[in-house]
Amino acid sequence: MRHQENDRWRVPVSTAPLPPLPPVPGIEDDDVDFGGPSMLDLLDEDHRQLTALCERLIAPGEQDPAKPQDIEDVLVATLARHLSAEEQYLYPTVKAVLPDGAPIAEQEIAADAELLLALQRLHVTPAADEAYRTALDAVAAHVREHTHRTGEEVFPRLREQCSDTELVRLGNRVQIARGAAPTRPHPNTPATPPLNKLVDPAVAVVDKVRDVLTRRTTWPEDLAS
Repeated sequence: MRHQENDRWRVPVSTAPLPPLPPVPGIEDDDVDFGGPSMLDLLDEDHRQLTALCERLIAPGEQDPAKPQDIEDVLVATLARHLSAEEQYLYPTVKAVLPDGAPIAEQEIAADAELLLALQRLHVTPAADEAYRTALDAVAAHVREHTHRTGEEVFPRLREQCSDTELVRLGNRVQIARGAAPTRPHPNTPATPPLNKLVDPAVAVVDKVRDVLTRRTTWPEDLAS
């Protein structure tokens, strides 16, 4: 009975920003068993990585083989990619699927803008500067608040409203978006579709050229371990 009641209130995610698959005669989207991680699992994993990176910078261990600058670079890049993917797919889905999704999405986008500004301050502040620890603490605080709001309050509601298939299809797009996202904070770029889906990949090209030229580490798995 409870399952039927949940289904009755389920809002189809077809209203979310999910483009249709290429047509296959005789096969509907619902007939396809999609593989891969769900959007929420991917973003949850990002949250865990971001929290761990902040902790490694705030309280560096003597046995940590990674250089603090490399850890900071990975934190900046991972957070920039994460926010880009959320703004492209998570928040539009929240807005489309949840009855009160519009104000939630607007609140998160505004919080992201503050986080990107804090991240930019950290990115441009030398580690030897007195202001560095303040900038790092600000980013860590924003990350804690962000992961709590989305991970504890928003994600459970989306899991109730969206099917596994819908979340996996969105996860596929989040993976693509992260791979094509900027690796530095750009607070002044668009934060909502369709413009961010056009601007973020373009800005990312410049970021990635700079990363190659400076040999900057940008992925957690590339940190020395």
